[in-house]
Amino acid sequence: MASATGIPEDAAAITNEATGEQEPLLGRAGDASQQDGKPLYCNLILGTGVVAQFGVWILVAIVWAAVFSHDLILFSAHPLLNSAGLLFLAQGALVLQPTHTAKQKRAGTLWHAAIMDLGIGCFIGGLAIIEYNKHKSHREHFESPHSILGIITYLSIFIQGTVGFTQYFVPQVYGGVENAKKVYKFHRIGGYVIYTLGLATVAAATQTDYNKYVLGIQLWAVIVTSVIILAGVVPRIKKQKLGL
Repeated sequence: MASATGIPEDAAAITNEATGEQEPLLGRAGDASQQDGKPLYCNLILGTGVVAQFGVWILVAIVWAAVFSHDLILFSAHPLLNSAGLLFLAQGALVLQPTHTAKQKRAGTLWHAAIMDLGIGCFIGGLAIIEYNKHKSHREHFESPHSILGIITYLSIFIQGTVGFTQYFVPQVYGGVENAKKVYKFHRIGGYVIYTLGLATVAAATQTDYNKYVLGIQLWAVIVTSVIILAGVVPRIKKQKLGL
């Protein structure tokens, strides 16, 4: 039976169902879906991706400008590496979000993993430097909200990276591919939560003595850029990938 539009009702239902599955959390269906034949790098600015790019690059620029406007010391690498890590993590999410066909998902996942590895490498370097600095100066650990949030963020990122790698490349760890796929939605949800936690850690860093008396990065600037980043990332979230 045909609908008022001339499309069979069962076909229209299937189309609507497919559209609903592809619909981002906010916005119209297709706003953040990779088109066939388009290269993966287009995903980085697709839809509201350009908004996220603006926010994350401004945040990194703020941190790097503050660091390089003062004499460099070993500790200078800590904020440089951590902000670079957040930049890579943003790119890793943005490149994968719009994929929806099997071929796109495969290519997107490979690039996602490679970019995330770069980000995790930056965080490992940032953690090593802060640990060395605290050991050298005999300072206590977890003495500020920034340090507490920082260690939680580091551990979460390392666990997230391990789970992400094993569930895709070594699904046998979970008892097979089908079992590993059941973890995907939790990995995705965890990624968004952890990234938000990372932004909160940067905001908390503005209240440390090093920033107050040396770098001078303003809390409002971090909050504004963080909101811009999330405003670009969140609308591209596809509901069905979260199991909604």
